[in-house]
Amino acid sequence: MKKTVIIILCLFTFMLPPQASAQRKIPILIYHSIDEFHGHGSKELYVTPDNFKKQMLYLRDHNFTLLTFDRWQDIHKVNKPIFITFDDGYKNNLNAFAIFQQLKNEQFTPMGTIFVISDFIGRSNRLSKEDLKKLADSKIISIQSHAATHPDLTKSNQLEYELKESKEKIQNITGKPVIALSYPYGSADDNVINEAKKYYLFGLTTTPEPFYEKGIKDELYLLPRIYVKYSTTLNEFAQIVENVATKTR
Repeated sequence: MKKTVIIILCLFTFMLPPQASAQRKIPILIYHSIDEFHGHGSKELYVTPDNFKKQMLYLRDHNFTLLTFDRWQDIHKVNKPIFITFDDGYKNNLNAFAIFQQLKNEQFTPMGTIFVISDFIGRSNRLSKEDLKKLADSKIISIQSHAATHPDLTKSNQLEYELKESKEKIQNITGKPVIALSYPYGSADDNVINEAKKYYLFGLTTTPEPFYEKGIKDELYLLPRIYVKYSTTLNEFAQIVENVATKTR
């Protein structure tokens, strides 16, 4: 009898869909500049347009589904979900948008989320109001918040301004809901999270691992992200997104 029960349990486990028998791991990738590096700033925060295109082609050719945070509920409904995010709102993120447009076809709809620093909008190397409106209207790019002035929020005494005002300013520009916050420097504590919960549905850190449901408190305000860097090879990229490896150099 005991042996029969064990056999039945094994068969039941075998018949379960993959996401039911094992935790589905969902990569949330973080980029900054999509451009050639010309000696300004940190080289590792750049990814060349050519490398970015190769990475997106890998996702297309390996049947990934790119999502934005307004489609979070689809993570268990689509094939190989993944999130592409960009921090700081650099003007060169338009290169990523152009690549998305090039690669879009009937089977593949590339999408990404740009987290902008609201008080930096319109600076010479940042996206303008017109850029943000164009991107948001494309339905390819979601525009979300990276706070108002990019402070370490755990040390800020202006959390309402950083979180509420940035959300409202971006919404007024794009006409689209702002529901996700990328914490500057990935820094958040209980106080920051409690304040973020007043205005946002998601909070993103820089903890370098894929997301999977752990059932912990404030899970959606502690979303991890994995850096894609200048030095990340296509093989390393494949390992990251296929969850073979979760660390980059």
